[in-house]
Amino acid sequence: MFRAAVDIQPACLGLYCGRTVLSVNGSVETYGDCGVCPRGQRTDDNKICRECMGSPDRYDWLYLGFMAMLPLVLHWFFIEWYSGKKSSSAVLQHLTALLECSVAAVLTLLVSDPVGSLHIRSCRVKKLSDWYTMLYNPSPDYITTVHCTHEAVYPLYTIVFIYYAFCLVLMMLLRPLLVKKIACGLGRSDRFKSIYAALYFFPILTVLQAVGGGLLYYAFPYIILVLSLVTLAVYMSASEVEFFKDLLVRKKRLVVLFSHWLLHAYGIISISKLDKLEQDLPLLALVPAPALFYLMTAKYTEPSRILSEGGNGH
Repeated sequence: MFRAAVDIQPACLGLYCGRTVLSVNGSVETYGDCGVCPRGQRTDDNKICRECMGSPDRYDWLYLGFMAMLPLVLHWFFIEWYSGKKSSSAVLQHLTALLECSVAAVLTLLVSDPVGSLHIRSCRVKKLSDWYTMLYNPSPDYITTVHCTHEAVYPLYTIVFIYYAFCLVLMMLLRPLLVKKIACGLGRSDRFKSIYAALYFFPILTVLQAVGGGLLYYAFPYIILVLSLVTLAVYMSASEVEFFKDLLVRKKRLVVLFSHWLLHAYGIISISKLDKLEQDLPLLALVPAPALFYLMTAKYTEPSRILSEGGNGH
C-alpha cells in the first residue's frame, strides 16, 4: 500500500526504519511502507529515506586515512622484520608496498559513488549507533523482527573493505614477482614471509573494521598517539639510543624517528580537527617532545646503572 505526503502516517518503528520515496509530483511525495533504506540513503528526522548528498568532513577523511595507513604500516613492519640485512631489497619492497596502497586508495575512490571521480558523497555520522544499525531492528510484537539494517554512515563502513580488497589483489599481482627477483639473498622460505604475513593481517583488519569500525572512528586519534609513543620508546630502547648522536649513526634511525613524528602530528590533528587554527597549530610543537624527553632521561634509566647503584647501596 502506497501513501502520499498529505496522508497522516504512523511513525516508523526503530531508529533506522524509514519510508522510501516512490515518486514526486510537484510538492507531493509518495512513500512506500516502513522498511530498510536503499544503499546510499538514510532516514531524516521524519523517518523518510533521503539520499546522502553530503561530502566527508575533515574528521571523516582523517579516519579513512588512518584505516588506509594500517595495512601500509604493517607491510613496512613485516618487510623490515623479514628482510634481514638486505637493505636494498627492503627499500624496494617498502616502495612497492607504498605504490600498492596508493593505487588501491585511488581505485577505491574512483569506484565509489560518483563513479569515476575522486570525490565521494556520504551520510553524516551522528552517533555511535549509526555504525551498528543491525542491533536496532525493531520487534513490534516481540516475535516478528523488522529488518532495517543499512549503512547509515555510507560509505565510511564499506569503503574500507573495498580498499583492503584492492590492496590484497595488487599485492598478489606485484609483490611476488618483485620479491622473487630481488630477494635472492634470502632463503627460499624467508623471501615470501612478508607476503604470508599480509595474508594473515588483512583478514584481521577486515574483522576489526566489521566489528569495531564505529569504535575505531571515535578512538583512532588516541590509538595513534598511544601506539606511536610506545613503539618509538621500544625502538629507541632496542636500538640502544641514549644520546642524540646515536640517532645520526644510522639513517634508518632518523627515518623511524621522523615517521613517528608524522604519526604524532596526525594524531594531534585528528584530535583537534584544526577547527581553530590559531589555537590548534601551536599544539604541533609538541610533536618532538616525547623523543626529547626520552633522550634526556634515558641515561638515568639504564639497567646496568640501576643495578650498579643498587649493589653499592645507593
